[in-house]
Amino acid sequence: MELPFWRNSSTAQRIPGICLLLALILIILSLLPLYHPFCWYPANLVVDHSSKTPPPYHTKDEKIKITEEEDTCDVFIGEWVPNPDAPYYTNTTCWAIHEHQNCMKYGRPDTEFLKWKWKPKGCELPIFNPYQFLDMMRNKSMAFIGDSVGRNQMQSIMCLLSRVEYPIDISYDQDQNFKRWKYTTYNFTLAAYWSPFLVKVKESDPDGPSHTGLFNLYLDEPDPKWTTQIAQFDYLILNSAHWFTRCSVYYEKNQIIGCRYCGLPNVTEIPINYGYQKAIKTALIAINSLENFKGVTFIRTIAPSHFEGGEWNKGGNCVRKGPFRSNETSLNGVSLEFYRTQVEEFKVAAEEGKKKGKRFRLLDTTQAMLLRPDGHPSKYGHWPNANVVLYNDCVHWCLPGPIDSWSDFLLHMLKLEGRRALEENLQLK
Repeated sequence: MELPFWRNSSTAQRIPGICLLLALILIILSLLPLYHPFCWYPANLVVDHSSKTPPPYHTKDEKIKITEEEDTCDVFIGEWVPNPDAPYYTNTTCWAIHEHQNCMKYGRPDTEFLKWKWKPKGCELPIFNPYQFLDMMRNKSMAFIGDSVGRNQMQSIMCLLSRVEYPIDISYDQDQNFKRWKYTTYNFTLAAYWSPFLVKVKESDPDGPSHTGLFNLYLDEPDPKWTTQIAQFDYLILNSAHWFTRCSVYYEKNQIIGCRYCGLPNVTEIPINYGYQKAIKTALIAINSLENFKGVTFIRTIAPSHFEGGEWNKGGNCVRKGPFRSNETSLNGVSLEFYRTQVEEFKVAAEEGKKKGKRFRLLDTTQAMLLRPDGHPSKYGHWPNANVVLYNDCVHWCLPGPIDSWSDFLLHMLKLEGRRALEENLQLK
């Protein structure tokens, strides 16, 4: 007896091919989560902070193009403009967000602070493309050295890259202050080295005069925890500033030369910028002195805090809902001192580095972040009754948030790096 389904011989011939195609499709669909871990999250867990789905990234955009406008424009001077497509990840699609910067988890009610991008004066700064970044970082490595704002930046990059791939933890031990991550598809390594002062430090009193510790800073000795490790890296992102406002005793040649807010008898109070300038200089000299380090050092400038109505421990807070315009505020006080010091020491190190074939770049985030008083966690970095030191956090940045734009700056600088390195090598010949 002949079944009607098989009466058409041509149809019968096509059936095996169709079955094979369906099987192939099922295999591909089953493998997708291995390469896109964000697909593991059920739809009802994803918090949609945008009015429409962000545009996807395409591998066809990986080709690097540098226009004359991008080459000559100062991307660090500009304004914040609306960006309805942002953010490009959420607090549920990225597991790398530090608890204290997970503002949506802890109930921040407004979302407009997410809807901005940086617009340089006279040109455009492309939004960070994770495919392009990872393609450029293939077989390379990058280390973040400094304080918790530097860690904040690294976690921002990891969240932006989560659209492409999640890294695996290849840390040497369980110390959360020294982490290593690897993007296996690209053989790209990210690392973090905790060194908030950049120089050798010993905590002499965990409480101290202001209950934030008392630290002995050896201003002429770089911190070996990072200086002994960086020769292997292609890129360094160096930052330090906020911890120098803490109570510290300054040492040079193992002798006390003074202090800041230490309250110790017979110890001279020294201006805050003295210790900071000495520490930055020591760190940059150390990099220039490493014969085996051939990478690029990015000095990331200070991202000012935005406490209003009091200092951090006296009721200060940051409750604004939108960015400033550039004519509505200005850099001043300690932040201005630190910024000037960073620029001055960068110039000195860069000039010395040229003689040794080393490259220093200034990742100048200061102006852009000065204009973002709305981007800090404030009270949304913890539960209301949590016992925390920094109750209102106006130092770090929500993720997602304004700090994601630092990756726009970084990728732009990386695209220009090849040309700049060639020009500097030609000048040395």
